Amino acid sequence: MSRPFGAAAELERRRRQAVEAVQQGDFVEDVARINGVTESSVYRWLRMAKVPDGLAAKPHRGPEPRLSLQQQQELEIMLLQGAAAHGWPTHLWTTQRIADLVHAYFGVSWHHDHVGRFLHQRLGWTPQKPHRRARERNEAAIARWQNRNFPQIARRARERGAHLVFLDESGFMLTPTVRRTWAPRGQTPDLLAWDRRDRLSVISCITVSPEAGRLNLYFEILKDNANAHGPDIVSYLRQLKRQLGGPFTVIWDGSKIHSRSDAVKAYLAKHPEITAKTLPGYAPDLNPDEGVWGWCKYGRLANLAAQNTTHLRDKVAQELNSLKRNQTLLTSFVRETGLPLAA
Repeated sequence: MSRPFGAAAELERRRRQAVEAVQQGDFVEDVARINGVTESSVYRWLRMAKVPDGLAAKPHRGPEPRLSLQQQQELEIMLLQGAAAHGWPTHLWTTQRIADLVHAYFGVSWHHDHVGRFLHQRLGWTPQKPHRRARERNEAAIARWQNRNFPQIARRARERGAHLVFLDESGFMLTPTVRRTWAPRGQTPDLLAWDRRDRLSVISCITVSPEAGRLNLYFEILKDNANAHGPDIVSYLRQLKRQLGGPFTVIWDGSKIHSRSDAVKAYLAKHPEITAKTLPGYAPDLNPDEGVWGWCKYGRLANLAAQNTTHLRDKVAQELNSLKRNQTLLTSFVRETGLPLAA
């Protein structure tokens, strides 16, 4: 008779039922006939039952990998070198590039779907969207500011009992930020939205208290379709001064609406309790307030097709107020910058 079909767990269940039936008094030949196996198989199961876990399922290990363990390790080393090191114009990997690399170096043909499974299951890699980095960045200057300048800024702020304030601006469009969603194959959903350029400008900051290091979030949504200018920054700083109730050091980028604005410079000159420091050029990743925009715009409000700017304003305020109460997320935004706040 042929071997019963089924998954390993199903075959285990059959074996256990057959052994139990014989132990309860059924004849071996009857049990074999009912299960579609030979009597010798039933006797073999009875012997296996005498061994602990002898009847347990033994799933098939599947086909042997076509690359040896050593070859897999060699492949990982090559992948870590980046695609540019192996002749491609960028250092980023696609599954097709990796399949071509495997074929060129090891003579093994892999389908690009198998490459994805190999990367995930064997190497622990995941598909990721690259961060854009400006070619104009001065990495040495950025590292110097991060590791030397910023600790001095933080120390001096603590010495004068001042909050650290990481400030930035962003815009929210009535046209939604579209992100991937799930749908049946071949049935791409439609997202009905207004094809208008209506927008909201938002100023926000993450603050760090001088003693406990507690984080907070403050924000202001400007009038519809208004861009942020120097006077708006002054108004925001004035309001923030009332809310914090003491001195603070504001850290922002070199935008012309910050320290280069005549209105901002005049306000700072009248308020020496507010110190302004500028981030290195092309280094938005050093500002934890960038995490606010990424979380809100590309996470919580992705695919939001607002009915109008009032609807959009309400949703932005709702999400930012929710974030304001979430210390865990605010902490993650600070941690992502790598800034040594405890220095």
